[in-house]
Amino acid sequence: MKINWIENILYPKVFLSRRKATKYFQGKTILITGASEGIGKACAILLSKFHAHLILVARSQEKLEEVKAIATQNNSTACIYVTDLYQEQQIDQLIEYIHARQMKVDIFISNAGKSIHRSLTKSLPRYHDFTRTNMLNYLAPVKLTLALTPILSQQKGQIINISALNVLLPPAPHWAAYQASKTAFDQYCRSNQSEWKKMNVKLKTVYLPLVKTEMIAPNDRYKTSCHAK
Repeated sequence: MKINWIENILYPKVFLSRRKATKYFQGKTILITGASEGIGKACAILLSKFHAHLILVARSQEKLEEVKAIATQNNSTACIYVTDLYQEQQIDQLIEYIHARQMKVDIFISNAGKSIHRSLTKSLPRYHDFTRTNMLNYLAPVKLTLALTPILSQQKGQIINISALNVLLPPAPHWAAYQASKTAFDQYCRSNQSEWKKMNVKLKTVYLPLVKTEMIAPNDRYKTSCHAK
């Protein structure tokens, strides 16, 4: 088995203390977008082991129900909210749902995202690639953080931004739509970090390398070149 020593340096193995995690997450209300599969699902299943309450958001009710069932088996509670974050009206409905039930969100994990790898030549007739990617990777989480900030401030909560390693790297060909949208939200978060801190809201951004999830499945070039996380 070939060891990628660079990846091991950049991303050393993390050993989770169950005692500390339980103390921190127990009783917390955690909202996760993109919770039906991939990284969001993995986060939901992991956090459900620490007796938290999860608000699971994604487009597929069937897949969300599966995650909810696992969370329940792990002795956590969960509710699902089917939302298409491409649609601003549905984001508004999610926000209204949270406010109407006076949900005390402690942690917001902004995970939902769209990855796209396409050359400029092939992108010329596809302006919608940019608008859709920008909506999901930038505008939707901005709208959610703006709505959740007062709640998180009251709870002394935390925003966790699931980002990408290429945000920190020089721009790369074929990644214009994706890298621009992820960088935009990263800059938004970093610009607000000092103000959030004054409001008792912590920010944590996780810069992940390419992760083998359902999102990249349509691209054949990544089927053997990325690592499952």
